[in-house]
Amino acid sequence: MTTHHITFTINGAQEEALVTSHITLLAFLRERLGLTGTKNGCATGECGACTVLLDGEPVNACLVLAAEIDGADVITIEGLAHDGELEPLQQAFIDHTGTQCGFCTPGILISARALLNRNPDPTEDDIKDALRGNLCRCTGYQRIINAVQDAAKAGG
Repeated sequence: MTTHHITFTINGAQEEALVTSHITLLAFLRERLGLTGTKNGCATGECGACTVLLDGEPVNACLVLAAEIDGADVITIEGLAHDGELEPLQQAFIDHTGTQCGFCTPGILISARALLNRNPDPTEDDIKDALRGNLCRCTGYQRIINAVQDAAKAGG
């Protein structure tokens, strides 16, 4: 079994690891790093529950091999809060009741964060487009869209 030595930044911290060729980023995050906020929904890249930021871009961690993050910067849901304080986007989800079961929420928050990073004043259509790869079976999306709009207005 081939292994790879990788160095990467995860949620702001420099890390090194030895990974096998076949382990996905999703499995690596959850099983090796203990970052269980990234969820395993479909394992086929269809639901978006495993979305993380890879060098600032949202990706489905179930479709990326851990060896591919060598030299990269990865942000998971655990990396959004700072010093125990929720970021404005996370608070907006709470304020607008943008979650129900919460299973999809980490992936949606990461996709929304990527949108706000590149477009701090998105339209409703921009938000819908950015979240198109994230499925939610509970909320009906309007509360999620409202939360992203509110976070954008708050500068977040």
